[in-house]
Amino acid sequence: MSAPEWWPPLVKAADEAEGPTPERVIADHLLPRNRASARTASVLVLLKDSGDLGPTVLLQQRAATLRHHPGEVAFPGGAAEDGDADAAATALREAAEELAVEPGSVDVGAALPPLWIPVSGFAVTPILALWTSPHPVAPQAASEVAAAHQVPLPLLAEPASRGTVRYPSGRSGPGFQVAGVPLIWGFTAGVLSWLLDLGGWSRPWDAERTMELEGR
Repeated sequence: MSAPEWWPPLVKAADEAEGPTPERVIADHLLPRNRASARTASVLVLLKDSGDLGPTVLLQQRAATLRHHPGEVAFPGGAAEDGDADAAATALREAAEELAVEPGSVDVGAALPPLWIPVSGFAVTPILALWTSPHPVAPQAASEVAAAHQVPLPLLAEPASRGTVRYPSGRSGPGFQVAGVPLIWGFTAGVLSWLLDLGGWSRPWDAERTMELEGR
């Protein structure tokens, strides 16, 4: 499979990225920080070319019974383990464990700058990758992952899909609401917002439009 035309410019932009700015991400808790004590983790930002739908991104819905971030939409990923060679290896291992993504079906393009999340104490590296040989995926443990979603990036870029989420802490950040997927907010929404900027898919949207968190 040859790479789609949008992929090389995206990888180039990601290689040159220094990290999100408040204008792109809004939420200050996603800004890069130098925290030597942070635990390391990675997430897989896995894109595939879906023809007329444009690029789509693989997301998962966390199980409602989890202690941390129950029911939230997230990228496949998790904490680094001793046997992981690098951040990309962590992301690929976690995607295989959570959704049965075959590592051989993925072409890693770039590692984005780590983002420090003070709530959990993790420095998370988003791994941008192209799904060169897409195949069916599904949650491998219902106690951890409730569902998998393929979401078109052009749909996320629609102004009607975007808004600002106000957190109980008083902070705020970008949010996305699309049919069939719970509200996307927090770290995941911040990275998606950054991704839309990197790929040139962003469109003007109303940052004053508020999206409400339910049950918080």
